[in-house]
Amino acid sequence: MNLLESVERQLEPNPDIPNLRPGDTVNVHARIVEGDRERVQVFKGIVIRKRGGGPNANFTVRRIASHGIGVERTFLLHSPRLEKVEVVRNAHVRQAQLYYLRDRRGKNARLREKRAR
Repeated sequence: MNLLESVERQLEPNPDIPNLRPGDTVNVHARIVEGDRERVQVFKGIVIRKRGGGPNANFTVRRIASHGIGVERTFLLHSPRLEKVEVVRNAHVRQAQLYYLRDRRGKNARLREKRAR
């Protein structure tokens, strides 16, 4: 058994992180260290991709900041810096990576909400 396999076995899923899918609108609560102080910062946006499995799994969240500038941030799924992730809404998408949202603005960038049947 090598080192990678032992790390993957020790890795237990964080109960504060739900099953994420591309198209979900999420609130990511991440711990930020500023000097000697530590605080929790909320990053709200749409999950545009989910990558990898095991200890290196990550997901990218995109939001529109002030003046219409898009900001993307990638989070490690099993990072101790993640406080919690809240899923606000689910969207119906047909692709695994939603890179086409980078070219869209305003109402054109909306995703259709997934309704329960």
